Amino acid sequence: QQARQQQAADRYISGDIDALPIASASMDLVWSNLAVQWSDDLRAALRQFARVTRPGGCVLFSTLTAGSLQEVHDAWRNLDARPHANRFLSAAQIRAACDDLAVELRQQTLTLHFPDALSAMRSLKGIGATHLHQGRDGAMLTRQRLALLEQHWPRDAQGCRLTYQLMYGVMTR
Repeated sequence: QQARQQQAADRYISGDIDALPIASASMDLVWSNLAVQWSDDLRAALRQFARVTRPGGCVLFSTLTAGSLQEVHDAWRNLDARPHANRFLSAAQIRAACDDLAVELRQQTLTLHFPDALSAMRSLKGIGATHLHQGRDGAMLTRQRLALLEQHWPRDAQGCRLTYQLMYGVMTR
């Protein structure tokens, strides 16, 4: 809907990343930015990308790896035992999923800083990273819990940290 409102493309297709509703060898470029981590089977999603890409075409993707959002895990661990952020595949698991696809992989650590924990959490909400695979318990974030979370949020001289472990992949068909 947002892409349509911004007229970002000529046409739009809705489909499952693990079973793309696109003809084989019909795309020059497949680009996926921080979406493949939602796939049930990374290898299947990457094979779908390869299937729909023409010979000589290119597949580009980025995904989060294990260790991403560690500050969220660390801060909440002091308040309760429930997960408040998703866990992601390790770099080794991503490499294994790419094993037979001739994908060039690169890793990057990106650390953002925020004035407080609430700002960091709003940033996560703003990029849609608040969906949990196992669902949420529905508990409200009270001022008291927020104050406790703020006390435990990892920070440095620049403020409250939020770290993303990124993996970029390039596949030429």
